[in-house]
Amino acid sequence: MRPLGRCPSAQGRAGTAMWLVDLFAGAGLLSYAFRTRGFEISMAVESDARAASTYRRNLGNHVICADVRRIAPRGHCDVLVGGPPCQGFSTLGKRHPADPRNQLALEFVRWAAALQPRCVVVENVEPFVRAPVWRRMATGLRDLGYTVTTYSLNAADFGAAQRRHRSFTIASTTPHISIRPQPEYRQRTVREAWAGLPATPDGSNWHYSPLPSLVARNRMRLIPPGGSKRDLMNIAPELCPPSWWRRRVELTDVWGRLRWDKPSNTVRTCCNNASKGRYIHPEQDRVISLREAARLQSIPDEFAFDGYPIDVARQIGNGVPPAVGCAVAAGVAAALSR
Repeated sequence: MRPLGRCPSAQGRAGTAMWLVDLFAGAGLLSYAFRTRGFEISMAVESDARAASTYRRNLGNHVICADVRRIAPRGHCDVLVGGPPCQGFSTLGKRHPADPRNQLALEFVRWAAALQPRCVVVENVEPFVRAPVWRRMATGLRDLGYTVTTYSLNAADFGAAQRRHRSFTIASTTPHISIRPQPEYRQRTVREAWAGLPATPDGSNWHYSPLPSLVARNRMRLIPPGGSKRDLMNIAPELCPPSWWRRRVELTDVWGRLRWDKPSNTVRTCCNNASKGRYIHPEQDRVISLREAARLQSIPDEFAFDGYPIDVARQIGNGVPPAVGCAVAAGVAAALSR
């Protein structure tokens, strides 16, 4: 995969560089995308130590590893960005309305009041914009004088070989300016995303896949291209545990095999676990490698990760695909330079 090249510095109306502050920065994929589009990064905040280490390794020492609620807002800031935790809003797993992490989105109001950025960009799962905390956040930003709009983007429309729908909330001090990027690419396939990678994981640069157990391998070899555990339950019910039959109405794409000729499904935080989604290789009886998952997220091979495999899978799945981040950053830069 070719690295995303860096554009000349994004400049405001006065011709000066535009500066970014990134909250809930994760491994730094959104910062990486904005920097690729010419923004300078003032600071970033991330509470997970291994994700912060990955950020530091790729983007510099301006990341603070801490709970954002305990940090006094600081930094030169034209654009405030971030993706607060989505577990309380995602349609997957158990949603807990009382989860204290759900309130973290309100930090954007506190930081915007202190730093007075010209634009605020908040990325999250689509249900986030229907949640009570989103309404409180949007009201708080409007009270500060921002015009608030939302839109949803599919990563497959912007160069990532992945169907991934996410909401973007844009708060701007300049009303009536459209920052929504327009799709620029035909949808890329899994085969195209993995071009140039060794067909069999060689362990280098996170091109690593765990060896499946005998039971897992026997299941995988019976799952057809594009198939999932639903097919396995029809073909070989003796390989299916009782829990699958008890929860038959909840069948999703777990134990799913990817197709070469289509984009992948959404790459999530357990992308190296067949029981968590459609993460089986299109031909081989194994889960995809972490580098293959990163390719589906449009993460360049030059981007290095720190941590154990479980940490790296989380960093990949939690991040904004750089292809999408670059499109959003280009729209923000164009709007603020007018």
